[in-house]
Amino acid sequence: MTTISRTAGQPVISSATGGFFRLLGKWVHGIVNHLARRQAIQTLRELDDRALRDIGIERSRIESAVSGAVDPDFGRIM
Repeated sequence: MTTISRTAGQPVISSATGGFFRLLGKWVHGIVNHLARRQAIQTLRELDDRALRDIGIERSRIESAVSGAVDPDFGRIM
């Protein structure tokens, strides 16, 4: 025998409160991503040119590499 609870179809959080927490979550996620990108850029800038060449990044393209920009010539260092 199956029983269905009355509260199964009711939202746990009201839409206004849920919207606030979704917005807060997106804001926190954005800040965490920004800080992670800054740390990655700083780490790559600390590498010497040979190490950057080994991983296929030109010093002038560190920011675009961290942001994930696609470049057809990326990695082709002459």
